[in-house]
Amino acid sequence: MTDGLLVASLGHQGEGRLEDGRFIPRVLPGERVEIAEDGTARVLVPSADRVAAPCRHYKSCGGCALQHASDAFVAEWKRSVVKTALTARGLEADFAPVDTSPPSSRRRAKFSGRRTKKGAIVGLHGRASDTIHAVPECQLMKAAILAVMPWLEKITVTIASRRGELGFTVIDTASGIDLAVEAGDSKPEDFELLAEIAREADLARLSLNGEVIVLRRPPEVLFDGVSVAPPAGSFLQATTHGETALRGMVHQVVGNARKVIDLFSGCGTFSLPLARGAEIHAVESEQDMLDALMAAWRKAEGLKKVSVERRDLFRRPVRRDELNTFGAAVIDPPRAGAEAQIAEIAASNLAVVAMVSCNPVTFARDAETLIRTGFALGEVRVVDQFRWSSHVEIAAGFTR
Repeated sequence: MTDGLLVASLGHQGEGRLEDGRFIPRVLPGERVEIAEDGTARVLVPSADRVAAPCRHYKSCGGCALQHASDAFVAEWKRSVVKTALTARGLEADFAPVDTSPPSSRRRAKFSGRRTKKGAIVGLHGRASDTIHAVPECQLMKAAILAVMPWLEKITVTIASRRGELGFTVIDTASGIDLAVEAGDSKPEDFELLAEIAREADLARLSLNGEVIVLRRPPEVLFDGVSVAPPAGSFLQATTHGETALRGMVHQVVGNARKVIDLFSGCGTFSLPLARGAEIHAVESEQDMLDALMAAWRKAEGLKKVSVERRDLFRRPVRRDELNTFGAAVIDPPRAGAEAQIAEIAASNLAVVAMVSCNPVTFARDAETLIRTGFALGEVRVVDQFRWSSHVEIAAGFTR
């Protein structure tokens, strides 16, 4: 018998579950490994799906979990994670091929920065660690994001305290880099210093703790050709490729509906392109997101009527009688899902629902609620825009 412990399976975080119950990172099912005193694994018998990690930062950085696995393995594993969540609810589904975003395509990223004795370090935290690792050759980020790293280091040296840590949200937009800085506290002189750095770095926009310091050019993000200036540091789909795949499924499900409600609309990822063929009512809890959506709609040509509503859909979901006036619904909730809102949809007369989710477990829970009330689950599309991570995006349609 071969020595070493057998890797039985992968957990939801991409870690290998050993036959003795322990979880070890960077191993694959079927491998036999030896565990060192520091908890790392030495592979004795490798899997046929094991590959050389393409990024030199992989061992230290915590941003990726599965660079040691082939693309085919990762795609099938992510599909199986969604399938397992559905099976646990007694549900079955047909799956479209997995859409995987290419390397160097991440347009939105979050980094941390800390001052050091010699200057500053900016990058990503190590796995389950407070240690920041610089990632100048990251294989995930677009080149424009990596190019701004020296400026993030300069900002860290300029305004960070020796004990504090800065947060940076960097978005590559059509008009340049949009940079949102989060600091524990700030001083009046920081504003002037940051304004100068923004000019030197040719940033489109720079904000500090939510307040815009410099707006040299409105940051421009295109949602299927519709130009939007999102709020500083706001949520966007991580890659254009992933966004396009999700939107394609949403359009397919909504079809020719003439009046659509978009729940958890953000700043219009789905609402604005759908408005080419339908009247849209967008519902979102963040007013600045709705303001951005409406500003984009007013500038765009050829769109039908769009209305917006600020509403906390967890505490005050759109009621069933309100939903009955629409031909279809789009819902893209956060990781917690939308249990209360789904219950109202299930009790309404709606017959078409396009759901986007970033959590297989809550997706399966909400899907079960809809199916119990007569909806049929159509083809499920798994979108891997967080390449080499354990994260999964899902898009699917429900009809009755």
